[in-house]
Amino acid sequence: MKQRAYTILIIVLFVFTRQAFSQESQEDKFRQGLDYFSAGSYEEALDMWTGLYKKGFRSAELNYNIGNAYFKMNNIPGAILFYERANLLKPADEDINYNLGIARTLAVDRFEEIPEIFLVRWYNFIALIFSSNTWATISIASFMLCLLLLSLYFYSSKYRLKVLGFWIALLMLVLSLSSLAMTIRNKNLVYDSRKAIIFAPVVNGKSSPDYSGTDLFLLHEGTKVSVEDEVGEWFEVRLSDGNKGWIPSNSLEII
Repeated sequence: MKQRAYTILIIVLFVFTRQAFSQESQEDKFRQGLDYFSAGSYEEALDMWTGLYKKGFRSAELNYNIGNAYFKMNNIPGAILFYERANLLKPADEDINYNLGIARTLAVDRFEEIPEIFLVRWYNFIALIFSSNTWATISIASFMLCLLLLSLYFYSSKYRLKVLGFWIALLMLVLSLSSLAMTIRNKNLVYDSRKAIIFAPVVNGKSSPDYSGTDLFLLHEGTKVSVEDEVGEWFEVRLSDGNKGWIPSNSLEII
């Protein structure tokens, strides 16, 4: 029995040590990228940071710095892509919003944008304040509190405690459901936004998913579009002015 307990303890310590070492290694590489960037070695900084990104490391700071490296290298679509990704993780960050605004002004295309409904815009903004994991934690914690307060309502012999327990439990239930909705919305916005940035220097929007389709519009690199549908090697995209057309999937990058 003791031997099994020691084995489990060793495994647990190994896992935590490995995770701590991996985290420290990631932080070292991130700081090394900052040193390269400060020295003007933008390609080396980009290689260091994109290496972390490809390994699955995600943060607003990493995306923001990758965007800065692309911007310094005059790769505008790359800069916009990673500023957009950073913005999804920290929508209220002034530096991210400022640099994203600057990069957008360098994109060629200008389309009349259909304004987003105010309530939808604020709903999305609130959903992005915390990560999906944080919203999920709030939802679970408030639901557990709801159950605890309901037990107070059912089993307390004092009338005031019963009433207080009921109303606070109801409040916790509303908070739990709201947080759950925010969890789902955050996940959809961050991991399945269906937004994309055009990377091809020039691409024609077609009336059908093939090269024989009629040309509907012309897009340049750096333009942001919404992906509506997919057929084979083609994506149907919607522009900010509401127009839709088909473009090759290799001409864009999903945010």
